Amino acid sequence: MPHIRVNNLDHYYEQTGQGAVLVFVHGAFADARIWEPQWKHFSTKYQLLRYDLRGHGRTGASDLAHYSMATYADDLSALLDALAIRSPILCGLSWGGSIAQAFAVRNPERPRALILAGTAVSIDLTMLDKLLCYVMFPRWMMSLTIRMMSVENFTRFSFRLARLTRGKHWLSRDENAQAYLEQCMLRMEKSEYLKIWNAMYGFHTLPLEKITCPTLILNGEFEPKNTFRHTEEILRRIPQAKARIIPCASHAMNLEQAETFNNFVDAFLDGAG
Repeated sequence: MPHIRVNNLDHYYEQTGQGAVLVFVHGAFADARIWEPQWKHFSTKYQLLRYDLRGHGRTGASDLAHYSMATYADDLSALLDALAIRSPILCGLSWGGSIAQAFAVRNPERPRALILAGTAVSIDLTMLDKLLCYVMFPRWMMSLTIRMMSVENFTRFSFRLARLTRGKHWLSRDENAQAYLEQCMLRMEKSEYLKIWNAMYGFHTLPLEKITCPTLILNGEFEPKNTFRHTEEILRRIPQAKARIIPCASHAMNLEQAETFNNFVDAFLDGAG
């Protein structure tokens, strides 16, 4: 399996196709396989790149003591440099979309376009966000919970927590999609959970006004109402941003409604030139 060493870690990655480079960045606790429906669809039109984030999948754990959003943005930048990719189109889902934001803020001249799917701009944008991360589930409580539980128990706890805070079908109404994510989480190391959650709690709104490339924001119809407040913030801050809603889809919209997701991205990229 292909790996490339960047930032003192062997990152798993895959490439295929020719043309403009379209880079897929998966969300937290998943891996690059989540992009399989897009991998097949876009491989005839673009040069594709997908990779497993630090702490995830076939990249796995690292010796770094702490992670932050900057860690993941630096990893993406170093990976693109190592592969001689100068002007990518970035497509990120959830945490992957936040990483794409961070990369674009740091390197506003580089992205040709952004696709941000189910993406937040901060851990604490809204009052509900603040209630969840500072009152109901503060950082110290999540760290203690992870330390006390086995990986199996924490995985079950994570799904219960998501249903409680975001709704029964927030992740997906597709049992296969839920089973896939559960499998990914069970493969992770407890130490990596701690570092990834710490990075999430440290994520705050970036100067998105620096992003000048065309940007598409995608949300599933069944995302919680709070998600759309984050979309409004992106639309307000990024000059060339526009948003679309994918019908009959939850957070894992690219799996649930792959054809619609792909069609929206096709239309956007055709218009973006």
